[in-house]
Amino acid sequence: MKNQDILAATAHRPWPLPSGPWRYYQEWNRALFLHWPVDYGLLRILVPAMLDIDLQEGQPWVSLVAFDMENIRPRILPAFPPISDFHEINIRTYVRHKDKSGVYFLSIEGGKRISCGIAKSLSGLPYRYSQMSRQENTYRSTNASYGDRFQAEYTIGAPIVQKNALDRFLTERYALFQDHGQTLDCFEIHHIEWPAFQLDLKSLTVQYPRFSHLIQGSPAQVHYSSGVQVLAWGRKRY
Repeated sequence: MKNQDILAATAHRPWPLPSGPWRYYQEWNRALFLHWPVDYGLLRILVPAMLDIDLQEGQPWVSLVAFDMENIRPRILPAFPPISDFHEINIRTYVRHKDKSGVYFLSIEGGKRISCGIAKSLSGLPYRYSQMSRQENTYRSTNASYGDRFQAEYTIGAPIVQKNALDRFLTERYALFQDHGQTLDCFEIHHIEWPAFQLDLKSLTVQYPRFSHLIQGSPAQVHYSSGVQVLAWGRKRY
């Protein structure tokens, strides 16, 4: 899809496009979405006080999203696959700041050391390197330093034609918030609505000791998406 077509598709957005030109292009492809309802008090201590925790019918959620980051590049430069293409896993929760809803990363890791270093340097996001591999219908990640392990075997089902309110709450997010010392960074993004498919998990291991009090048992909600092309604007600092 051409960038102008992406920018023209705005009916699904909760607020207008940011002013000014976008700065980065990237693709979030072949995404696994795994979602858990969590205890508000346990989550609150992990989220900066300047952010409100967003709730769906009174319930906070945490999600693990495993996907392929591809073709990430500045607006004026081409992508360089040895750096711009890598596996990524983030653990996120849902927050609000003033009039905008978005996500806050509890954890973010990538499968290439150099890509993590560059992404962390340019964005300030807390990227870290983990060993990751992906084959058809299998995704694996390990990080011995943190004791983290993720493994999923799955099959992709039929398209989800009629999304419900929870589906949209967990996927359609157009801002990212991250604390940076005593300040708050905000990155606004835009893409078409996520195409969603049913996901059948054949086996799943989610071992993140730091979040074992939040991520327990099987996810309550899962999705698969073929992916979206993403336009991102520059960082705003509050």
